[in-house]
Amino acid sequence: MQINKPILDAVIQQMNAGEKAAMLTCYDATFAKLMELAGIDILLVGDSLGMVLQGADNTLNVSMHHMTYHTKSVAAGAPNTLIIADMPIGSYEHDNEAAYKNAEWLIRSGAHMVKFEGGGTKVDTARYLVEHGIPVCAHLGFTPQSVNQLGGYKIQGKTDESAAQILQDATDMANAGASFILLEMVPAALAKTITETISAPTIGIGAGVDCNGQVLVLQDLLGIYNGPANKNPNEFKSPRFVHNFLKDTDSIQEAVSAYIQAVKDQSFPAKEHSY
Repeated sequence: MQINKPILDAVIQQMNAGEKAAMLTCYDATFAKLMELAGIDILLVGDSLGMVLQGADNTLNVSMHHMTYHTKSVAAGAPNTLIIADMPIGSYEHDNEAAYKNAEWLIRSGAHMVKFEGGGTKVDTARYLVEHGIPVCAHLGFTPQSVNQLGGYKIQGKTDESAAQILQDATDMANAGASFILLEMVPAALAKTITETISAPTIGIGAGVDCNGQVLVLQDLLGIYNGPANKNPNEFKSPRFVHNFLKDTDSIQEAVSAYIQAVKDQSFPAKEHSY
């Protein structure tokens, strides 16, 4: 199994040097090619495809077959861009060896790194994968695969206790060898503390401007996602961290370029996009 480490190392070096990394979700070759041409730093083949492509109201029905199919498609369109693939629910939680086999499947499909949700017992999973040659991105804060346990799409880390736990999980994941820590829907002040404390670069979504990089769902960037397929789009309200970059540009490629520039110059996310 070969991982293109120069691509990964170049992005980590860029972030460690102080340049913000721009990441977007991607699920197919056409958009992958467009985004690579626009200069995107990282493409995330997210299990968010369950919502934006399949029309569900969560990510819980996404399978490894879905993830490998879309990872192969993205890799075909963006051979020179760092690709992170989500490990779907059920593919990593119960057994480290099974987690390794599923992660290896995603790497063989074209990913350079896998992402999975949670801290605590998942730290051992991260360490196991890293020790066996698979780069890991840890996803902390709001974790969509735990949406039912969390009681919905809610900000995490608002209390001192929960903030301390997220900081501890981020520290443990970095110490276990995780290459990146993705922070979703946590207070900007907490994300700043984590970014300044841990050794691994952070990537934020709804976590303020101080993270080392930012990520958005492509359909949110384009302003075209209006909720689950079976619900009235007029009742859908975009999360606070979403910004429509297409409305002020003339094409999708210009919108992607505008997003990249806004991340680089730190005009996005602004305070109104943060918690």
